[in-house]
Amino acid sequence: MMCMKRAFFVVFLLIAQASHACQTALILSMDVSNSVDVGEYRIQVDGLAAALQDREIAEILVQDQVSLSVIQWSGVDRQVVSIDWQQMRSAADVRAFAAQTRALPRAFVLSDTAPAEAMMFAINHFPNAPKCARWVVDMSGDGTANSGGSVSATRRLAERRGITFNALAIESMGQAITNYYRKNVLTQDGFVMTAAGFQDYPPMIREKLLRELRQLIGEGPDQNGTYRLAQNRANRLMSQE
Repeated sequence: MMCMKRAFFVVFLLIAQASHACQTALILSMDVSNSVDVGEYRIQVDGLAAALQDREIAEILVQDQVSLSVIQWSGVDRQVVSIDWQQMRSAADVRAFAAQTRALPRAFVLSDTAPAEAMMFAINHFPNAPKCARWVVDMSGDGTANSGGSVSATRRLAERRGITFNALAIESMGQAITNYYRKNVLTQDGFVMTAAGFQDYPPMIREKLLRELRQLIGEGPDQNGTYRLAQNRANRLMSQE
């Protein structure tokens, strides 16, 4: 009986710890390759900034103590951390991060599209993040790879490290980019959403962020889900000690 009581107490502590810790470290990874013109770049940063300030998203960011970082990427040797990790502890933090995003200068012009290198750059950026239960990359782009290494191999590395890759495909016609991301970039627990051109980016990035921030760590909604979610989050936190 004493062992059972102790076990329940440990589970309670795990749940309490998880509820007050950073739930998600989220990298916002933007394609700024040659196919993105000046106006389309502006739509991306303005749309992302507006989505971050959406009341529902801002509430989740603060409630879950989410840590955010922005990366811009294009060709093989063209990746940069535009905004380093910042934890959203208050509404003021969210407003400040959104303002930084809106004011970002474009990092690269006239460059190829190398998603494998962008993915690896994001993977290597997570060890610098605050301790969080989930590591997630929100990767947006309007083209398939025309340079760089193996995207699929990099995706498999992400899966081994417990990193989720989601995608927002910006299409000009059809579903070619969406299908490319679905086949090559998404991890097993990831998802892709489609923007029908850059004008559709602002509402879709809002929907994508909501889905990302609400998503559990792969458990179904069964009666033990609450415990497993707390256990997984606690394990991730302890593994970073």
